[in-house]
Amino acid sequence: MKIFGKRTINMNKIISCLAVLSMITLNAFAQSGTNSPYSQYGLGDLADQSVGFNKGMGGVGMAFRKGNEVNPLNPASYSSIDSVTMIFDAGLSGQITNYNENGRKLNAKSAGFDYVTGAFRLIKNVGVSFGVMPYSNIGYDYSSTTKFSEIETTMVNSYVGSGGLSQLFVGAGVRLFKQFSLGFNAAYLWGDYLKEVKTVSSSSVNTLSKEYSMSVNSYKLEFGMQYVQPINAKDELTLGAVFSPGHSLNADPTCRIITANSSIAKSDTTSFVITDGLKLPTTYGVGLAYQHDQKLRVGADFQMQKWGSIDFPAFEADTYRLKSGLLKDSYKLNVGAEWIPNPRSTRSLMHHIRYRIGAGYSTPYYYINGQDGPKNLQVSLGIGIPIMNGYNNRSLLNISAQWQHRSADNLIKENTFRLNIGLTFNERWFAKWKVE
Repeated sequence: MKIFGKRTINMNKIISCLAVLSMITLNAFAQSGTNSPYSQYGLGDLADQSVGFNKGMGGVGMAFRKGNEVNPLNPASYSSIDSVTMIFDAGLSGQITNYNENGRKLNAKSAGFDYVTGAFRLIKNVGVSFGVMPYSNIGYDYSSTTKFSEIETTMVNSYVGSGGLSQLFVGAGVRLFKQFSLGFNAAYLWGDYLKEVKTVSSSSVNTLSKEYSMSVNSYKLEFGMQYVQPINAKDELTLGAVFSPGHSLNADPTCRIITANSSIAKSDTTSFVITDGLKLPTTYGVGLAYQHDQKLRVGADFQMQKWGSIDFPAFEADTYRLKSGLLKDSYKLNVGAEWIPNPRSTRSLMHHIRYRIGAGYSTPYYYINGQDGPKNLQVSLGIGIPIMNGYNNRSLLNISAQWQHRSADNLIKENTFRLNIGLTFNERWFAKWKVE
């Protein structure tokens, strides 16, 4: 008796999974994943685009490529996808954040889905990926009180905001030569936000509210390349680069000024609309990775986003208009490593556990009252635990812990502890067996 393997592409399975993926995640990603007051600036807190395996490595990954991982950080990596597998990767996270302002402290919690992705090899040297990931998050609710003792008046300003942008993407990577690959991601970008500033005075029956809103239905493109240079039989270097062109989001941000009088239950509303008032920045990124004998890999990424050339909506001098100087170019550096004790072992699960460590530093993309926003520092630890049973020894449970610190002079300091849990499900969908 002889058993032969034959690779087939079951398109019914792929289409079914895409449909389920869309139904499950569209509602999940409409929820905000932050409680930070800093998310009121710009398009909100920009989401980390990493997935389970590289969250434990500080978010590094532009030069990583392995056949059993989905790596959206560089679409050129899809060309390395294993020929007989279908990969799904899904993750969620929970976080606790401590806010500190001049000795006053407050804790807040949040949790939710992070991402859902999938990948398979379409034909030889061509891999395809798809998924849903957040682009930005907005979520805050706080107030400030000012007392004027000379006129016995108290002024209360409340700030509330929610929303964000999400992206549903499909991408492909092709290996043009043995060592060189190119790829792209094309995403449908959608979402909205509502930001409200309300002012109430104890000496007046009038309430003044400003409501800022927008709705986006647009796209996002990203292109990537990777070049692999072998050093010897066990070592290699990989260079990666990504580019995302900036463009208009074709959205019309709106500002509504509402004056309400509580004594006579009457309100007046003035609306302003800016046609085509939001844009995405041009983004550049480069990464370098070193790999030794399938046991060790180390990587470093650098990214720049050209926000400084973008005008952003602002209410000023009794009008709502595009204003320059509110945003600034941002920079991000990530480093990380992964170690596997003995990937070729057939005896012990402990030999196959992935141990991960990483760190990152980034600068803000916005100004706050003319000064730089908070800089961000993070460190992370993670593990990847193989799931081994009678029918599957290729899937992974990814667990990582991240500590993030954001601070700027005379502004709120944030310390966040985040726990990420992800599952990389890797099955031999495209291996069809026949017996002779």
